Formats: sequence, C-alpha cells, structure tokens
Amino acid sequence: MRIYAFTAGAASMYCGSCLRDNALAAQLKSEGHDVVLMPVYTPTLTDENNVSSSGHVFFGGISVYLQHQSALFRKTPWFLDKLWDSTYALRAAAKRSIPVNPKFLGEMTVSMLEGERGAQQKEFEKMTSYLAQMPRPDVVTLPNSLLIAMAAPIRRTLNCPLYVTLQGEDLFLEGLHEPYRSDALRLIRDLAPTVDGYIAVSEFCARLMSSYLSIPKEKIHVVPLGVNTRDLERRPPHANSPPFRIGFFARITPEKSLHQLCEAYHWMRQQGGLPPSRLEAAGYLAPEQKEYLRIIENQMKDWGLAGEFHYHGALDRDQKVAFLRSLDVLSVPSIYAEPKGLYALEAMACGVPIVQPRHGAFPEMIDRTGGGILAEPDHPERFGHEIVNLYHHPELREDLARRGHDGVREHYSVQSMARRAIAVYSGKVQTPSRA
Repeated sequence: MRIYAFTAGAASMYCGSCLRDNALAAQLKSEGHDVVLMPVYTPTLTDENNVSSSGHVFFGGISVYLQHQSALFRKTPWFLDKLWDSTYALRAAAKRSIPVNPKFLGEMTVSMLEGERGAQQKEFEKMTSYLAQMPRPDVVTLPNSLLIAMAAPIRRTLNCPLYVTLQGEDLFLEGLHEPYRSDALRLIRDLAPTVDGYIAVSEFCARLMSSYLSIPKEKIHVVPLGVNTRDLERRPPHANSPPFRIGFFARITPEKSLHQLCEAYHWMRQQGGLPPSRLEAAGYLAPEQKEYLRIIENQMKDWGLAGEFHYHGALDRDQKVAFLRSLDVLSVPSIYAEPKGLYALEAMACGVPIVQPRHGAFPEMIDRTGGGILAEPDHPERFGHEIVNLYHHPELREDLARRGHDGVREHYSVQSMARRAIAVYSGKVQTPSRA
C-alpha cells in the first residue's frame, strides 16, 4: 500500500505525536508498505531512526509566520521562499526561544484553518504543486485536526481517501483565547465532510473528540498507540538497591502536574512512612516553564527535600531507557485527561509499575495491561498513598511489573498498531472498534 503521511514537527521538542507518527511509518515501511512521512512546519525530532522526508518541509514555519505578519511575503516568488524554507533555516529557527503571544497564536490557528482563503494561501498552492508531481497514493493521513484545511486541496489533487488522526489537539484548542477558540472549532467542524474518517489513538480519545468536534461516532476508528519494545528491556526483579526511586517522565508543565507529584512525595515522607528516597524527573522544559520548575525546586528546598529531588533534563533514547529502568515506580499525575500517555507504555514495557490518574486513556491502558494502579486525579495524597503501598509491598510491584511488561507487548506493540492502521486504510474495518 502506498501511504502519504503528514506529521507536524515540534521544533526542538520530543513530541508524543511525532514519536507516534514516526514509529507507525517506520513499522509500515519495515513490512513492505511504500510510506512517505512528510513534515509540516519544522523537521521532526524523534528518539528512534527518523524516517521522515529530510529534504522538504510543507508549510515551513518561517514562511507561515512571515506570510501571517505581512502581505508582502504572500507575494514573494517561490524560489526566494526556499531561503527560509530550507531544512537548515528551519532547524536554526527551532533552536531559538520565541515568546508566543496568545493573540497571534489564535490568529495564526484560525488563518491556517481558513485554508486557501487564509494568509497562507501560497503555502497551499506549493503543497498541491508538489503533490501533483508524486505518484497517486492509496491513502493520505493528516496528524491532527488543526491541519484539516489541507484535506480538500489534497483530495482534489490526489483523488484518494484521506484520514485525520486525533491525538490530543483539544488541549491546544482549549488554550486559545476567544474569539479564536470558537472560530477554530467552527472551522474544524465545518471541514469534517472533506475527510473520509478519523483515527483516534485511544478509546477515550474517540469518545472525547466525537463530542468535542461533533464527529459522528461511525467516522472514528481507534488505532491504539504502539511502542517499539526492541530495546525496552525489563529490568531484573529487585535489581534496584535502596533508595526507593519514584519517576516522572513528561513535559515539565503545570498540566502534567510535577508539582502535585512533589506534594505527594512530601506527604509520603512526612505522613506516609516512606524513608529517605528519590524523586527523579525528566522531560522537555520549554523556556516559558523554567519559572515553574524553579518554584518546584524552591518548594522542595523549603520542605527539606532538595537532596531527594533531581531534574535530569530532556533525554534521548538511550538515556530514556536507562532512566526508566532505574525506577521502582513511575507516576505522572496529569490534571489534563490525556488521550495518549506514551511514557506510561514505555515505562511498563521496561517492567516499571505506574500510578496514574483515573481519567483519560489510563483506565483502558491499565485495564488491558494490568501494569499499574489508578488514583483520583488532582489528589496528591491519594497518589502518595498508592505509591507508599507499592513501596511496602515489593511482591505487588513485581506482579505489576511482569503484567505491564507482557501486556504492552500483547496490546500496545508497534506491530499491532500497524496492523490496525492498515485495516482502517484498506477499508476492512466497517464498524469502528470500541473494544
């Protein structure tokens, strides 16, 4: 099957959506499918072999920005645009910290959703001109509903089925100021007839986005996340010597709630009977979140726990695997109901039990794998209670570790994700799965 898959680059950040798109494309290619993974905005950053097209980025982030800022750049010749559309220029720009104005972000989002009627009309023309020279694919996929305006011109050019992946864009949309949030939602809903179907990364995501974007349930197919377990080896039972190690692995942002895990740790040490232990955190830290981390570090210092907390920074693949295998338990008490939770699958694949909030994709994930425990969201003491219970019952930790390790391989492998995706693309799935 020939598949053209677009993926939205996230500049210098390891992005769960980019990792998912790349893993799926790589697996499909390994199975003999002809897959072209095409970046949008910036080149993608992954912690595995990057199979995206390196020579061309659609809707280059610099061009999109310039055309939104000034009508002059909407008229410049295409050959001139290549100066700032180059991979080198985009990578250089991605390394710079650019403050984001909420009003500008809202305007840009709405403009992109206006498609060929918006400020980026020239970028849509570039895209269709490029695609017209390529062989006709069997299917095209878009990485999220924020890019749904690409659907109509792509279908007009290539005359093939087109699917939109749903993987957490509600968080971005909810962060927009009015009237941009309402305008963006209206445009996405209005464009729904231009696509053949949607692919949700979890059952929760399918239910949420059906309601949020007014998508008929029969148009949404669930293709659960899959992880490459090739190097996610289970650590030997009881391999870690004291101290007990509690891990956090996600973006350092308030919605991921590192601060709540620190509050839980404080409760564990003061009231839960946990001896001196370690709270280890890792993940991408955006420039605008440095103050958030500083506040957390100061709070841990005020509690007399600074020596038991460490932030490791963003990790590459080898560092990530080593980090996960060093933990006794992983917990990301996100207050945002996550549709993915890729880090939880990776931890369980390494034989690390998880303690996660009872919302989002985590209930179905733990129900299928048996590799963790659910706690009430937004209640640090409940998370602390569950983690301390695991500390006191190593046999329970071992049971969860074994079940999680095996359960990820049975239900969330990259191979099963690829099989399910092909079934959807080929039209063999008549009724979307809700199993």
